[in-house]
Amino acid sequence: MKSKFLIPLLIFGVLVAFLALGLNRNPQEVPSPLINKAAPAFEIAQLEQTNKMFSPESMKGQVWILNVWASWCVACREEHPVLVELAKSQIAPVIGLDYKDKRDDALAMLANQGNPYLLSAFDANGRVGIDYGVYGVPETYVIDRAGIIRFKHIGPISTDVLNKKIYPLVSELKKS
Repeated sequence: MKSKFLIPLLIFGVLVAFLALGLNRNPQEVPSPLINKAAPAFEIAQLEQTNKMFSPESMKGQVWILNVWASWCVACREEHPVLVELAKSQIAPVIGLDYKDKRDDALAMLANQGNPYLLSAFDANGRVGIDYGVYGVPETYVIDRAGIIRFKHIGPISTDVLNKKIYPLVSELKKS
């Protein structure tokens, strides 16, 4: 008789434990299998200078930030002033990856809101985003001198994330 109630109670307890674990996690910190691995290689045209290509290989030897964005993304517009602040700090080059967007719309957004990017690569079909494991825009990666991804942030970057995570990490990576 006791085992008849004990097994469902045990199962219920395990489910409650998993639910409690899930509710205490930060959705912005989804573990990425790319952390501490080489940034996926690609070569695609730039957004503004369509005759020029961009590849992460060209950034080797410097710490840099890759920000995946799109003009249709409401959260990207929310994040944009923080990216402008990041670019003004000149702590590291900020490269944009314009994801599944229309070129004219992306150019208009940058013209209207300011362009925080050293350059933006144009990922019209989303293939590069797939290689980077993009869940949705915006997403931001910090990549070290050797081309290794050291940090991934999902969602808009806040001033808090900038000050507590990105600036200290970039400073540390520049020392090593």
